[in-house]
Amino acid sequence: MAGKESMSVKVWLTLAAEALTFAALLFGAAGTILWPAAWAYLILFFAGAIWITVRLARRDPALLAERMKLPVQKNQPVWDRVFLLVMIVVWCGWLALMGLDAGRFRWSVMPVWLQCAGGALMVLSFRMIGRVYRENPFLAAVVKIQTERGHRVISTGPYAVVRHPLYAAVLIFLPASALLLGSWFGLEASFVLSGGVAFRTAMEDRELRGGLEGYTEYAARVRYRLIPFVW
Repeated sequence: MAGKESMSVKVWLTLAAEALTFAALLFGAAGTILWPAAWAYLILFFAGAIWITVRLARRDPALLAERMKLPVQKNQPVWDRVFLLVMIVVWCGWLALMGLDAGRFRWSVMPVWLQCAGGALMVLSFRMIGRVYRENPFLAAVVKIQTERGHRVISTGPYAVVRHPLYAAVLIFLPASALLLGSWFGLEASFVLSGGVAFRTAMEDRELRGGLEGYTEYAARVRYRLIPFVW
């Protein structure tokens, strides 16, 4: 019981810290808190994050505990440690860029209907992410073979369509975020982040083929990595 309570406190403190960091980057760069799109983004993002967290706490607390570990871990390849640290920095810079663009200097002018479309796509991406979490109990935040957890190939649900459905959802989430925030510069930069996501899928495929029994056969059956019938 004490362990569960400790995990619960850690989870909510982590979400609170993320919310404060996101808000500081967006509103700090914008120079004002009177930015409705940023409030809408924060509400949608953390509503989705809380929804997924609560579902994990009820259905798969072991996965939630795994997701709460630090981004640098013992059995994690060096390339993934470097990748995650770089992506954290790039992510923070991306949020600040959109605050400067759409909030402070208003370089971008985006129609409201397109921002609303971005919000709808964000909701879709979280629905997809929730489905992936429900299907895969080994969805760690870092690339590693989870021998101690009985790691095995998951080939059902969205994994029967593409090999990396979580990243496929992220490819929707990234441009959707920029659209909702009303930043054309952020939209362009989202494709840089998407390139990083694509790179990680390729590297993760290599690690799984080399270390996870049955993954090579699975990859032969499910040919598409991110986009069904395309790639």
